[in-house]
Amino acid sequence: MLSRSSFTSLVVGVFAVYVAHTCWVMYGIVYTRPCPVAAGAAGCVWPYLARRPKLQLSVYTTTRSNIGAESNVDLVLNVEDFDIESKFERTVNVSVPKKTRNNGTLYAYIFLHHAGMLPWHDSKQVHIVSPLTTYMVPKPEEINLLTGESATQQIEAEKQTNALDEPVSHWRSRLTLNVMVEDFVFDGSSLPADVHRYMKMVQLGKTVHYLPILFIDQLSNRVKDLMVINRSTTELPLTVSYDKISLGKLRFWIHMQDAVYSLQQFGFSEKDADEVKGIFVDTNLYFLALTFFVAAFHLLFDFLAFKNDISFWKKKRSMIGMSTKAVLWRCFSTVVIFLFLLDEQTSLLVLIPAGIGAVIELWKVKKALKMTIKWQSLRPRIQFGTYSDSEKKTEEYDTQAMKYLSYLLYPLCIGGAGYSLLNVKYKSWYSWLINSFVNGVYAFGFLFMLPQLFVNYKMKSVAHLPWKAFTYKAFNTFIDDIFAFIITMPTSHRLACFRDDVVFLVYLYQRWLYPVDKSRVNEYGESYEEKPKKKS
Repeated sequence: MLSRSSFTSLVVGVFAVYVAHTCWVMYGIVYTRPCPVAAGAAGCVWPYLARRPKLQLSVYTTTRSNIGAESNVDLVLNVEDFDIESKFERTVNVSVPKKTRNNGTLYAYIFLHHAGMLPWHDSKQVHIVSPLTTYMVPKPEEINLLTGESATQQIEAEKQTNALDEPVSHWRSRLTLNVMVEDFVFDGSSLPADVHRYMKMVQLGKTVHYLPILFIDQLSNRVKDLMVINRSTTELPLTVSYDKISLGKLRFWIHMQDAVYSLQQFGFSEKDADEVKGIFVDTNLYFLALTFFVAAFHLLFDFLAFKNDISFWKKKRSMIGMSTKAVLWRCFSTVVIFLFLLDEQTSLLVLIPAGIGAVIELWKVKKALKMTIKWQSLRPRIQFGTYSDSEKKTEEYDTQAMKYLSYLLYPLCIGGAGYSLLNVKYKSWYSWLINSFVNGVYAFGFLFMLPQLFVNYKMKSVAHLPWKAFTYKAFNTFIDDIFAFIITMPTSHRLACFRDDVVFLVYLYQRWLYPVDKSRVNEYGESYEEKPKKKS
């Protein structure tokens, strides 16, 4: 069996190999080996854009996924004398066919062709297709629970037209286009597979050229830009934006789009995938690289914190110096936060760790209360263990601290719940109840950490706390401050990340105030960190 230190070293080693491998893969994506032109032109694929042709950009819409001629298509945007170096953004109104209004699909065909020619007559044109519609369950409307007044003042009959649990057609109001502008000479024997599927090659004399690489940035299609398509809708706005792109960024973006598509195939909803898109689109590329390393370390610290926390509580046989009320409150608040995030349809990136944390906190409560469950005739019977005199003394300090806190906490929570009921709109009574609980947890939840601080103060000791797990959680708390600005989450959850910083600083101050002699056995017969005895 591996010792704990060996296991931790193994995990850190695997983590280091993972980071190094990821860096190597990323380098392979952004760097492409050019064709050795000095050795001759044989086998090289040259850029057609190096000839500086006059180009034209045309955008058509149609309900067909394949078109062979200019029939049944509508021209919505035509950019003559198209300059691939100049970015632009234009908003046009698009006619919505009846088929699309009845939950059908509308496609955009983007052509890049020679100026003065129709794309159908240009053998050197390149085109790409993108759906302008997607299917998604509309967000439930929020109402005032006391008056029944809706947030949008819609007519009741109109609200009944679409069932909330059925996906309906939504309009993608943005279309982002890119053209790879580098005069890069590819090696025909080792074309990158990611870019190859976007390339169209032609033979010009003795050399092979690749036509302009046209790319649609699907990562820019965000849920916030979607619009519900009603049967009465005849026109909808479409914002077409263009910008040039480098080869390295193009390859990186292709891989990211493939990753998002894979997530959707694994069951991620449009909203979940949108959270991942936001990390890439709304973040500077260099800051994104920093975010990757921060996320990797967050994952490592999360694992080590869970490991040490579970190990600490697994060995825990006594609750001396530990606040039972704090454990109960932490369990309650973690479960409430998980239910709140579930009700808000938060990203799985936030929801899954919250769910795992809730399960661990429930297990801690079982250990803290010394609960045992026995089955009798298919009925569970719960038994609670007895406390020693020293544990009862800790419980007295705990109860005393909770008494003072209740005078402040309960009126604030009840008042906040009443205020939100009168002034804030919710989807249902359950939504109001969960929001009231979670607002109390976020706003005043740190007060329930005070009993443990009070117990530490009375006992003048912090030796009973799981400091290894605390250390890893402290690192993650400061990392969460960074993620609070990157991942979409409720504002109250974002503010709670900064609240935790203060709590950990207080714990660190108590650790400095009550230093621990690791070799000394405290008054309860426990050492700071007991080493496991070797079996003879």
